[in-house]
Amino acid sequence: METTNNTIHMPVLGFGTLIPDAAETISATRDALKAGFRHFDCAERYRNESAVGEALQAGLSAEGLSREEIFVTTKLWNTNHRPDRVEAAFQASLNRLGLTYLDLYLIHTPFAFQPGAEQDPRDENGNVIYDREVTLLDTWRAMEKLVDSGRCRAIGLSDISLNELLPIYEAARIKPAVVQVESHPYLPETELLEFCKEKGIVFLAFAPLGHGIKPGPLEDPAVLSVAARVGKTPAQVLLAWAIQRGTALLTTPRTAARAQENFDISFLPQDAFDEINSIQTRQRFNAVVKTGVPGFIAKGS
Repeated sequence: METTNNTIHMPVLGFGTLIPDAAETISATRDALKAGFRHFDCAERYRNESAVGEALQAGLSAEGLSREEIFVTTKLWNTNHRPDRVEAAFQASLNRLGLTYLDLYLIHTPFAFQPGAEQDPRDENGNVIYDREVTLLDTWRAMEKLVDSGRCRAIGLSDISLNELLPIYEAARIKPAVVQVESHPYLPETELLEFCKEKGIVFLAFAPLGHGIKPGPLEDPAVLSVAARVGKTPAQVLLAWAIQRGTALLTTPRTAARAQENFDISFLPQDAFDEINSIQTRQRFNAVVKTGVPGFIAKGS
């Protein structure tokens, strides 16, 4: 468990719900719950909150679990950054998920898009239309009111750089509890991680397996070498490395077997941990943090 700035306990290992197909979302979410996952990461942008909610309701009943035994996150999309849109977007997500409160609500990216029903507004040249009338701090102030209401236990940010995080952290009445960013041995984000540790912010790594893209961390010679040495799969090695360095993480297993594999993590020996740390390759797989262009839905698991 990681303890956030809002003293909320978040399971370190989380299930990410970035799955395009509704039926697959339901089956994968049910399988993850059965395998032991208790942390579920959703987003308005994924367009599958209703499917996740359906899976969680059925899964909790089947496993004999209460709502309080799971941790559910969802995210405010870029078209709803204006303060007068935040409350409605939050309530719509709650309704789709079938929940009365959220454990964590994140600003999905630091980029505000033209407000409206179209998630990916573009001009005649295909360029994203940004909303220049709202600042990230304006949006954060509206997020703080959700915590005040008691229906949201903690708030944070996603796809953000340290430079963008700093002014929000300094100005915030309610400090960010979680920062969710892409991170793996090819993108360790060490400076951001150290800042989060210093300030009591949970660093939540998405794409800890490099989105399953090849070539990538799963095929890195150092990862393969460690996996052979410790008797674990490359995926288990990468997840163990992430947890060992002090981050929480999200993974998206699509099958029951993969969910069980991803949940079966053992700490690495120090020499193996150091070997992963020594990887020199640097690569970002999701450019949204730099461009604002909506991120892709990964093909891998």
